[in-house]
Amino acid sequence: MTSSLEKDQGQNDPALSNTINETAYDDAIQSMPFVQHLAELRKRVFYIVAGFLVCACASYPFAADIYDILTRPLSIALGGQESRLIFTELPEVFVTYIKLSLFSGLIISFPWIAVQLWFFIAPGLYKTEKKFFLSVLVATPILFFAGVFFVYEMILPLAWKFFLSFQETGGFNTLPIELEAKVSDYFSITMKILFAFGLAFQLPLLMILLNRANLVSCQTFAKGRRYAIVIIFALSALITPPDVISQIALALPLILLYESSLFLMKKP
Repeated sequence: MTSSLEKDQGQNDPALSNTINETAYDDAIQSMPFVQHLAELRKRVFYIVAGFLVCACASYPFAADIYDILTRPLSIALGGQESRLIFTELPEVFVTYIKLSLFSGLIISFPWIAVQLWFFIAPGLYKTEKKFFLSVLVATPILFFAGVFFVYEMILPLAWKFFLSFQETGGFNTLPIELEAKVSDYFSITMKILFAFGLAFQLPLLMILLNRANLVSCQTFAKGRRYAIVIIFALSALITPPDVISQIALALPLILLYESSLFLMKKP
């Protein structure tokens, strides 16, 4: 009734009519960005999901080849010994290849995902903020792949060699202990280690983001260096296999990344 009364009054009073129209226009302007924001978000999410599914489907024909790449560190650790991977359930290999295709699709589509995130976030940022977040989007996959490459080339052969050392040939009245790894189990532990190292190498970005958000100052990071080193070694012990070489091999790069982050934060 109020709106009808205002409308009737507005027809008799031009000034009141203009006021009502201006108020309605302001309300429309304020509501449009939110609606457009949701529409843009829906569009970007659709593009991200579509790109991911396309890359995952395209990766499936090469799943066996990708799995061969993942088994290369185990082959190196075996040193030419005859061995094999087994599966104990009929769909095990198929399901493993599906998971591997999804993993590969996520990796391949990451540049596309980063572009969509940038298109969504960039309009609401200032020029300096755009430069910073663009650097973060570029650095994220670089550091992730650096961590994956490091563990693939350095850590996995050492880790698998450590675990293989528990094999026994057997003898009189004793049974041999030999590796008969399952396809799904090998994929699971390998992916966990690869992701763990890839995420661990995001340490500089995390520190810089906390610093830029004024949550933790550079001086606080510098003063807490001793505690950070202890935490890094503790995390390395949790992430890596239970041998000292692997733990040190992860801890040293993380300490180097920590110091590099401090240096970058001190720069104006």
